Parts: sequence; structure tokens; C-alpha cells
Amino acid sequence: MSMRAVVQQTPGGVETLELALLEKPQPQPGQLRVRVLAAGVNRADLVQREGHYPPPAGVSPILGLEVAGVVDMVNGPSRFQEGDAVFGLLSGGGYAEYALLDSALAIPKPDWLSWVEAASLPEAWMTAWLNLVELAQVREGERVLIHAGASGVGAAAIQLAGLLGAEVVASAGSSEKRSYCRSLGADEVIDSRQPGFAANLKAGGGVDVILDPVGASLFADNIASLRQDGRLLLIGVMGGAKTELNLAHLLVKRLRLQGSTLRSQPLVVRAELARALETQVLPALHAGRATITLDSCYPLAAVAEAHQYLAENRNTGKVVLGLLPVIAA
Repeated sequence: MSMRAVVQQTPGGVETLELALLEKPQPQPGQLRVRVLAAGVNRADLVQREGHYPPPAGVSPILGLEVAGVVDMVNGPSRFQEGDAVFGLLSGGGYAEYALLDSALAIPKPDWLSWVEAASLPEAWMTAWLNLVELAQVREGERVLIHAGASGVGAAAIQLAGLLGAEVVASAGSSEKRSYCRSLGADEVIDSRQPGFAANLKAGGGVDVILDPVGASLFADNIASLRQDGRLLLIGVMGGAKTELNLAHLLVKRLRLQGSTLRSQPLVVRAELARALETQVLPALHAGRATITLDSCYPLAAVAEAHQYLAENRNTGKVVLGLLPVIAA
């Protein structure tokens, strides 16, 4: 049996993406096959499309790191069965009508979440949880700077930092996006493209933790902004990968610099993050203590337009692909 999927013959721009018919994937032990009804679009997909972020060995080359849908086949012991509504994080393969999801990463989809909303959650919230809770160990009363606060990860991180009791500073590149960050609970918003943002943050006492997907272009200001024992979590290099570092700054302020990617984490770590999403984040969303930050939904056939929209930084929150003409809850 065949399925529709987004494929590429060669890495490159959005014009390299096309729909094709492929064989349905067969689940390995411990995996579910999911009939995909919605799939999240992430900046990592854009980097993979360009040929700079290859999938791990043995993982589907099809783009797509998060899906929501209905279990179609189960291989091995699992708490799920055929017909269950689930969502979860993938290592690849999401831009297709069927995808393989590790049972340990699958989360039951509650009725109050639509398919599109469910597909918007795993990558953003699990990335935010990994970095702010597990790695930075943000504590109540600390001051946290979230760069690219209107992005999918940024929007989740602003809210998670607030739930942890931190004071939140968010950066964004337009007045509309800065207003959006305020609506999510940011206590202060800045334009990190303007010179002097580090000096202003230092004048206000600096920050304890920085979550940064930008990289080189913000690195010096990030280091200058950190307080004693500050932590800088680097999750992307949109602003370049090469920079200079004065090691004395790390020594004098006892700073911690840590790179972090979600896809390369061991399955056991990703499974723990999935349980945090299921048991901590979903209740907060359901109770209204956090907000689902969905920007837009494109049909699968418009995947090139979805990628272009994200590449141009036009989104506030998450972009999702819908695989049905009408997405039902």
C-alpha cells in the first residue's frame, strides 16, 4: 500500500520539495505506525532540507519531527492500540500520510486538543523543558532571557519560564512580535538587533539564563548580559556559527555554556521529556495557565509555502501541516 509523502531528489530550496507516492513504513519493535493528520514544521526541517542537518542513521529521510494522528499498527508491547489518538516527537518522517512513532514517545491526545494543536506541541515544549528545566535548572526568582521569543520554541519557553516562577525577558524583531511575547507573559521585551541591549540588561542587573537559537551574532552580548554563575543554552546558529570567546569571562563569572539539540538525545531522555509534556504541560494548557501558540496551518501540498513563511520569520508561534482537507478535532 502506498502513501503520499514530501520528498526531495537533492538538498536545496523550497522548490526541491515535492509530493510523491511511497510505500507505507513498517514499524519495528517498540514502534507505532500512525496515520498522520497533522505534522509540525520546524526550523530544523529547513536546515535538513538545505542539506545541513542529516537524519540519524536508520531514520527516514522524509522531513518532519512531530505529528498527531491515529495509531494504525502496533509492533510489540505498548500502552497504545490501533485506533488510539496520539501525538509525539519523531526523529524524521512526519511529512507523510503515515509515520513511525516510538511507543515511548507517544502521548494520548485529549479530546480538547485538535489534531493541529497537538502536532504543534512536542518539539517546542520538549525543547523548552530540556533546556530550562533539565539543563539550566531555572529556579524561582531567576531572570531568564528568551531570544526569538515569538518562534515556536520561544513562545513555549516564555510560558514555561513563567510557570517556573522566573522573571522573563524576551527578544523579538518587530513591534508585533514583541507585543505577542508580552501576551504570553514576558515581563520585559527587547529588540536584540539594536545595539546596546546587553548594556541595558546589565544596567537592570543582568540575567541568569539565556536560551538562544541565534548564535554568533548575539554571542558577545549574551556573555556580557549574564550574571555570576549564568548559563547560556545554545540551541541554534541562525546568526552564524563562528565567533570569538574571551575565556576570562567564563572564569571570572563562572559561566556555563552548553550546546543542546533535541533530536540527538537518547530515547530514554526524549521519553522523559514526553512524560513531562503529558503530565505537566498538558494540565497547564488545559487549565489555562499556558496557551497553545499556533500560528497557521498549511495543507501538505503547500509545504513549500509553509517553509518559505517560516524562513522569512513571519510566524508568531507554530506552523503546522494538515493532511486532511478539513482538520477535525
